Amino acid sequence: MKAFLILEDGTVFAGTHIGAEKEIISEIVFNTSMAGYLEVLTDPSYAGQAVCMTYPLIGNYGVCLEDMESSRPWPDGFIVRELSRMPSNFRCDMSIQEFLEKYEIPGIAGIDTRALVKILREKGTMNGMITIREDFVLEEVLPKLKAYTTGKVVEKVSCREKYIVGEGRRKVALLDFGTKNNIARCLAKRDCTVTVYPALTAAEEILADEPDGIMLSNGPGDPKECVSIIEEIKKLYQSDVPIFAICLGHQLMALATGADTFKMKYGHRGGNHPVKDLATGKVYISSQNHGYVVDMEKLDPEVGRPAFVNVNDGTCEGVSYTGKNIFTVQFHPEACPGPLDSGFLFDRFMRMIDGEEVNGNDVSAVRKGGMENA
Repeated sequence: MKAFLILEDGTVFAGTHIGAEKEIISEIVFNTSMAGYLEVLTDPSYAGQAVCMTYPLIGNYGVCLEDMESSRPWPDGFIVRELSRMPSNFRCDMSIQEFLEKYEIPGIAGIDTRALVKILREKGTMNGMITIREDFVLEEVLPKLKAYTTGKVVEKVSCREKYIVGEGRRKVALLDFGTKNNIARCLAKRDCTVTVYPALTAAEEILADEPDGIMLSNGPGDPKECVSIIEEIKKLYQSDVPIFAICLGHQLMALATGADTFKMKYGHRGGNHPVKDLATGKVYISSQNHGYVVDMEKLDPEVGRPAFVNVNDGTCEGVSYTGKNIFTVQFHPEACPGPLDSGFLFDRFMRMIDGEEVNGNDVSAVRKGGMENA
């Protein structure tokens, strides 16, 4: 069956229909990961978007449900060059085609994904339609594409009730703005009892549970849409509880402390983005998925300073907050998919919780230096 991808600039790609037989309008983005398509599909940060995978063959190892990063896939649509219909893997539970059909996600295969990505890189992220209707009228479709917005998607992807993951000596509160499962797993394996809270939970409720640390998760959409959440994060910032934030959580903390964010031309989505630690000069390869970024020009140095930057384009990849046990990163140290180079940041969070590190400095080293200078 034929399918068409129509972009808001009027470009039309013709290909083959895959997944569910339905029509969708969404924001079209691309991901450069060579593996981990199931983790991409089940990352809640893709809510309100249709994902184009740049790797040419997708689905060759099928779907292993155990590897899902949330309870279901979230993208509106899926775009590939070639879809493997005969997966080969001993862990495979179903094919990608069956997975897309089960969760009613439409897609298109057989198009020149290189040409599509080139358009998005040159003109910026734009909206599009995936349809199986051959009688579409371009003049009628384009206004609908231009009018589309992702809206407030955080509430859509967040859990409805709080729940607990793991059982350890440290108590960590994880705010679910669209969290990936591996964030909670990374905390749980570090001797933490993780309580996951819905996105709209009041700061007073979280602090009343007396957590040792607070984690702000990744999530979808424009951070400036999260007005009420930002107000609660302001209260968490004023507490003395150590805080670690990833992706959307990183952006929300910046907004809560007076900084600003802006939409990128086409964002960072993939498993090969180099980020530089400004404190050490070391470069780590990171997993990323975001279309918005913190404006470093609007960071008040009395409040926070850039801690990581993207080696490719110089954008902000992390902030260390002055006089606070708070640090945030734009990239994903929990990966899934992607490299685990920056997984040590979870260990840094544990040291902050245990009082071994304050404001990014090793306590024992600070004390030693103080004694030597006395």
